[in-house]
Amino acid sequence: MSWLDKEQYSNKNQRLPSLRKKTYNSSMDSVDKAFREIHRADFLPEASRKYADIDAPLPIGFDQTNSQPSTVRQMLEWLDVEQGHKVLDIGSGSGWTTALLATIVGPNGQVFAVEKIPELLNFGRNNCERLTIKNTNFFQSKKVYGLPEYAPFDRILVSVAAQEIPNELLSQLKIDGKMVLPVKNDILVITKISSTEYEIIKKPGFIFVPLV
Repeated sequence: MSWLDKEQYSNKNQRLPSLRKKTYNSSMDSVDKAFREIHRADFLPEASRKYADIDAPLPIGFDQTNSQPSTVRQMLEWLDVEQGHKVLDIGSGSGWTTALLATIVGPNGQVFAVEKIPELLNFGRNNCERLTIKNTNFFQSKKVYGLPEYAPFDRILVSVAAQEIPNELLSQLKIDGKMVLPVKNDILVITKISSTEYEIIKKPGFIFVPLV
């Protein structure tokens, strides 16, 4: 296995997601559209909804959080999802990232959401169903990371932190596919160049709940 490492340092974005840089690309435009159409409050427990506009993680129960919006936005932009893509969403929690991804991939794409905690799995599924988001599929996580039986995927988004890059997920990624994955306190943007070669860009300075 060959790794082409590119370490890219940047300060953690503390601004609200609505305050954007002036440089745009098609990925940013599609993420903007998803954020306008999918409201965070619809994916929070009632007690947390009044804080939905705060750029901070919010509790959703079971020692889990709904991630900071600016971090979610950055991860989606780095993932560079396109319409029609087949996307794996690991650690889907309340279903917010699943719904955002479903909006970006459009009706011809599919999002496969994986969550370990049964109550959150049902919460996320119910939230998407309530908003009539149809191109999503929800699964209880198993001993093997991801969903190898539905692979390969164009993109993989992981919202929980691993201690190292899981080989099981690399094998589920298409050639030229991308995975955005927190590892310890960094976010890695991984592009699969071939079956044995990967390009990695490191984005430091983030904290996530652990991948278990």
